[in-house]
Amino acid sequence: MFDIKKLPFYDVLPMGICSFDELKDDLLNCRALQRIPQNAKSVIVVLFPYYLGEEYYKDSNISKYAVPADYHKICGEYLNKISLYLKNEYSDNQFEYFCDNSPVNEVKAGCLSGLGVKGENSLLINEKYGSFCFIGEIVTDLNIPCEKNDVSYCIKCGLCKTKCINNAIVEKGVIKEKCLSEITQKKGDLSSSEEALIKKSGCIWGCDICQDNCPMNKNVSVSPIKEFYTTSKPSYKCYEDYDESRAFSWRKEDVINRNLKIVL
Repeated sequence: MFDIKKLPFYDVLPMGICSFDELKDDLLNCRALQRIPQNAKSVIVVLFPYYLGEEYYKDSNISKYAVPADYHKICGEYLNKISLYLKNEYSDNQFEYFCDNSPVNEVKAGCLSGLGVKGENSLLINEKYGSFCFIGEIVTDLNIPCEKNDVSYCIKCGLCKTKCINNAIVEKGVIKEKCLSEITQKKGDLSSSEEALIKKSGCIWGCDICQDNCPMNKNVSVSPIKEFYTTSKPSYKCYEDYDESRAFSWRKEDVINRNLKIVL
């Protein structure tokens, strides 16, 4: 019988299970969709907390999630080890892992697996680690019994809405085009209003305003993942030492140098 407590890193990382049937109608049409196992039955959801403690963000000019080295690689290594264990235990079944570039609605999967609630800023909020978590999934054709959870929501205090620097959070979620994190990732020239937002925030990649003001993120636990600490680099001077190991390297040097120039 399947026992989630026997999975590698279960004692370190929050994990849960939900039925694939509850997610199949919300799959994103991305390239990774073709990797979903035929006759998928279950989804194992794994959270990767990344909050390191405020001392790691002193004088930071990038979002907290980008302070460690590229989380895709770090989380991917954990998910790969869990998947290899499962493949060894259940050789007749398929196990495909995803992190960020996923066809699965990750926040919904996190809620349905009992790992948190959905915030007004559309992020998953875990009871212990808040919204400072990356979400990974392992989709399998193994039918794993699991408790049925509903998608539940945060306390809806509205602070993430009122504190948002560009009023990007509305009743139905986040207006992507207005989100400062999205604006910092845009290629090419920015409008004068977009440049003003980046300059006002002082952040050259991403945005943490809604998360920093969320009361459900107060007194959250720090990350148990050692790789996030050993690779941390909170401030960035791209002109001098552009580093392709960062989570923003996929946007290449021009975009983040443009943002740095705006802030300076």
